[in-house]
Amino acid sequence: MRFQDKNILVIGGSSGIGIDLVQLLNNEGANVYAASRSSSNSWPAAVHYQPLDVMENMDSLSAFLPEELHGLVYSVGSINLKPFSRVSENDMIDDFRLNVVGAARTVQLALKSMKNVPSASVVFISSVAARTGMGFHSSIAASKAALEGLAVSLAAELSVNRIRVNVVSPSLTNTPLATKLLNTPEKMEASAKRHPLGKYGEPGDISAAIAFLLSEDSNWITGQVIAVDGGMGSLRTNL
Repeated sequence: MRFQDKNILVIGGSSGIGIDLVQLLNNEGANVYAASRSSSNSWPAAVHYQPLDVMENMDSLSAFLPEELHGLVYSVGSINLKPFSRVSENDMIDDFRLNVVGAARTVQLALKSMKNVPSASVVFISSVAARTGMGFHSSIAASKAALEGLAVSLAAELSVNRIRVNVVSPSLTNTPLATKLLNTPEKMEASAKRHPLGKYGEPGDISAAIAFLLSEDSNWITGQVIAVDGGMGSLRTNL
């Protein structure tokens, strides 16, 4: 098993991609530490849980973490879609705090534990919208693009500590966050057709990529943004 006796922290593991990832990591032998606003009945019994709201004070995370931490996943986000004329200053600030400040603070609090192992891996989750122009995505696209910038800067700075930092960038994925976009057969069909591979994502598609980046299989990969988007961000097939 790839993660036997490895300690992995998942921030935001109580829904969607996070639940799938926690289950996958547990099945592959990891000691999973999950921190989120709520726990999940879908988690395996062995999961260590810490209540945490990344929009509030996060200092309690330090005492929760094990002395050695082999991996960290920041699986937190929102789908805040509005016409730009209706995007408020608070919308922009809240999206930035949720996606960027929360991720940065998590790494700061976990850094000591990650330095205590020979190598560690950090994975952030971005969005296809960060690099592909999409209407009504201004606030979320700006914050996710900033998250990608944070990732490559940290990858450079933390390489001396053998800490790798990468990003998984999905397109539309069938999670509770996307319910309004996939709540009718017509919307599901239209969303699938927008992707070159003819389907939208499932949580397992994203968690598998995250697990790869956490594992030793990717031990020479850092500072990268990996698109897991059905081709949405780079392919045009309807010309």
